[in-house]
Amino acid sequence: MVSSKLKKQFEVTVKSAVAPLGKLGITPNMLTILGGVLATLTGYLFFLAPRNRVFLIYAGVLIIVSGLVDAIDGVLARSTGKVTRFGGFFDSVVDRYSDAVIYTGIIAAGLCNQLIGLVTLFASMLVSYTRARAEMEGVNMAGVGFAERAERMTFLSICSIVSFWYPNLLNYGVIILAVLALVTVVQRTTYFKKEIEKR
Repeated sequence: MVSSKLKKQFEVTVKSAVAPLGKLGITPNMLTILGGVLATLTGYLFFLAPRNRVFLIYAGVLIIVSGLVDAIDGVLARSTGKVTRFGGFFDSVVDRYSDAVIYTGIIAAGLCNQLIGLVTLFASMLVSYTRARAEMEGVNMAGVGFAERAERMTFLSICSIVSFWYPNLLNYGVIILAVLALVTVVQRTTYFKKEIEKR
């Protein structure tokens, strides 16, 4: 909810800084790919964390960097007039990939309970699917739900960084994320039902 409300303000703030990227030949899809690459590196850092816990800090920072790159690809597309249907599709696919590879790194490294980690990954995909499916039916889901992707990734980043000092925090954070994601799925399902019943 918070991320959707701040999205317009964020776009206005960074638009002037992002627009020159187009003049350098950088396309929105390039930024989308970069975000996916950074997310892959984040997952790998999580995988390495049991060997050296400082990688938890690096992974937490990279989550934010990856998220920022993902946020400005849309800003660049709109500021340069390069908004395309494929770009929107590609961005959505890479977002799902990014979520999956980050959670996979955490699970594979044993940084959280395996079952809870899988539930969190599953619920995260459902949050995105409920929005995509609802919007196919003409119901706008922007801002609907307690925890959208930006909130979840920010929370995960904080848990990752702080878990360098408090080792069990990331596990507890993943549990909280599972609950938040499942609640968001219920909220979106309920909202969709109410909207279609009005028609």
